[in-house]
Amino acid sequence: MSSHLDYEINKELGECYLFMGDYDKAESYYLKAAGSNGIHPDPYLGLATIAVHRGDLERALHLYERAESIASSDKSLTGIGLIAMEQGDLERAHEAYSKALGINPENLYALFGLVQTAHRLNRTADAVEYLQRYLEADPAKVEVRYSLAGCLVACGRSAEAQEQLRHILDQDPSYAPALELLAQLV
Repeated sequence: MSSHLDYEINKELGECYLFMGDYDKAESYYLKAAGSNGIHPDPYLGLATIAVHRGDLERALHLYERAESIASSDKSLTGIGLIAMEQGDLERAHEAYSKALGINPENLYALFGLVQTAHRLNRTADAVEYLQRYLEADPAKVEVRYSLAGCLVACGRSAEAQEQLRHILDQDPSYAPALELLAQLV
């Protein structure tokens, strides 16, 4: 069998076992995939996910960084951001999430991670642009629009926040979080 075919089979089996929660078998197949073809990041992303499930954040970070060094992607950068945030390195997390969103503006894990880090770093205004960019692609995503409204409030842009909240209520008049926040602003 060719090494590429070995790689594909082992990667697919790793993904299947990961999905089923059998981390030992998933790890075994991901290691085989990585060993048969070191030019793809996917096995390292799978191994990083397993490390996270096992609580080994240092190993997970190393594996996300390895995947990132092979081919930069929003997935590896988001993983780096999640681990950095968990370890309290908010600057690194913020930077990783920003880069991930530069690659894929619709990555919700990176988007909400960026909102959290920006808020904790007192740089909430940083998140506004990314939230607006997401809404250009998916204007019906209520959770993103609500986050945008919250960030606008935190930035002292109450009128714009009210506009976003009214937009939400036009779609879903009973959306309680928007009703509550709008009541506080009016």
